[in-house]
Amino acid sequence: MSSIIGKITRISGPVIEADNMRGSKMYDLVYISEEELLGEIIRLKEDAATIQVYEDTTGLKPGDKVTSTQEPLSVELGPGLIGSIFDGTQRPLPAIRAKTGDFITRGVKASSLDKNKKWRFKPIVKNGVDLSGGDIIGEVPETKHITHYIMIPPLLSGRLLSIASEGEYKVDEEIAVLQQGDKKISLSMMHRWPVRKPRPIRERYDPILPLITGQRVIDTFFPIAKGGTAAIPGGFGTGKTVMLHQLAKWSNTRIVVYVGCGERGNEMADVLREFPRLEDPLTGEPLINRTILIANTSNMPVAARDASVYTGMTIAEYYRDMGYDVALMADSTSRWAEAMREISGRLEEMPGEEGYPAYLASRLAEFYERAGRVRTLGSDNREGSVSVMGAVSPPGGDFSEPVSQNTLRIVKVFWALDADLADRRHFPSVNWLKSYSLYTEQVAEWWRQHVGENWLSMINQAMSILQKESELQEIVKLVGPDALPPRERVLLESARMIREGYLQQSAFHNVDTYCPEMKQYEMLRLILRFHDKMIQAVDHNVDFNRLLSLSSRENLGRMGRIPNEEYKERFKEIEEMIDKEIESCLKEVAA
Repeated sequence: MSSIIGKITRISGPVIEADNMRGSKMYDLVYISEEELLGEIIRLKEDAATIQVYEDTTGLKPGDKVTSTQEPLSVELGPGLIGSIFDGTQRPLPAIRAKTGDFITRGVKASSLDKNKKWRFKPIVKNGVDLSGGDIIGEVPETKHITHYIMIPPLLSGRLLSIASEGEYKVDEEIAVLQQGDKKISLSMMHRWPVRKPRPIRERYDPILPLITGQRVIDTFFPIAKGGTAAIPGGFGTGKTVMLHQLAKWSNTRIVVYVGCGERGNEMADVLREFPRLEDPLTGEPLINRTILIANTSNMPVAARDASVYTGMTIAEYYRDMGYDVALMADSTSRWAEAMREISGRLEEMPGEEGYPAYLASRLAEFYERAGRVRTLGSDNREGSVSVMGAVSPPGGDFSEPVSQNTLRIVKVFWALDADLADRRHFPSVNWLKSYSLYTEQVAEWWRQHVGENWLSMINQAMSILQKESELQEIVKLVGPDALPPRERVLLESARMIREGYLQQSAFHNVDTYCPEMKQYEMLRLILRFHDKMIQAVDHNVDFNRLLSLSSRENLGRMGRIPNEEYKERFKEIEEMIDKEIESCLKEVAA
């Protein structure tokens, strides 16, 4: 393939224009100047190309050469991804630091996968079999608990002529030869895939399996399904990052891809420090041993921020194709949208609302629609999923701004973080009146079969109590709670117990940080049982203040901190105490 070499004619921040680029295609990678800065073609007109540069453009000048690779931005996929820390274009940051020190030098290059490390490859197919894209030909123990399956790249098929015997190989060494028509194709343990192109699948499944997170407000009231999409909008200090940490640590997925897209450097540094320290509850090892981090901070070139979310998604799809459940955390899509806005301004495009480009909604949709629970390519019936949770950072906590609104049109779960709740130290600060989930009905059957028959009716009753409490607040402010009828006072007390004893959950308490689904069910069942018993008591003229003095009421507020291995016996004791104390109150009145 003949190389295309053009010259810079115009420079505008991270965007440059070059002529003599005839023959190039949209999204082709280019190298710019003698320093070989990385860029991507984002507009073509006759023989002129507009290019977004993934590195600092300071010092570039008209006349500098531009060399097209005639290939799109692609990532290297193979053993060695897990535990790695990449920038937005999949350059490994530890390797770059070893080359350049604490600051990234322009034009520095490093292989995404370690080409010198050898991996133990074990073949699982024999010569002469017919294979197609997605078929597994071998296994590599990538970590102690994660097996990396070596697959035929999606667009290839043919007869296997030879395969390497069990042994240690580098990721770019030949391990198999495939006969495709008249061509012989050499296969290694790695291959490349364009980041903007979704990896193909065989079938997409309905989202009927819940993604269990261990966070009560999420699992009970606003559940997300495996392969689902969720948005976490919230202003500064509302707990977005801690919530993403909790979801990464506790959700029942095998692989976590964390994309720090345009976040402040100190926040990303906290992630890089915390993930190696966090203990993975599945294995007891550091959480980083099943995590891939994409770090693209706010002081890095803005164009690379645009690429980082696609890089993370492509890696997530790769592990999905192996049959794993993957959680992708994007923190935050607002910074990605700001990068789009800046590049759009440099291109002098017609701005949309608040200066964002008119294609903001379609770009967000393209990203979130790559989530899903699917049947993967390959002759076996593998099932994998990518669940996407995107943080949104609306300026001033204003959910009416374009990024939040366009995200809400796409995602099925909305966890609205509330600054007022955060100020009151109520965490997770998910506002139960503003949030919603469109998966509740779809995952209800799983909860009915595996947890409790009346799961859906219970959460409807609890949500009704919280909504009625909100309606009563204006009256309470005027006349005070003591002026209300006993039934309304019971309702206020039950709502307080749901808020403080159930929805509130400490991420830093060694027990309360994670609540198993059966414990969640039993906690809510006991609170609602106490509510029903209090209603029965006040209907029989039991003094409401007498009910506030019951010991079982205090015990209900401490249920979350009862160790998970003890809760069944302790909850049974609490239930017996509720029945005994309410019965005692009724007897007192009757006497």
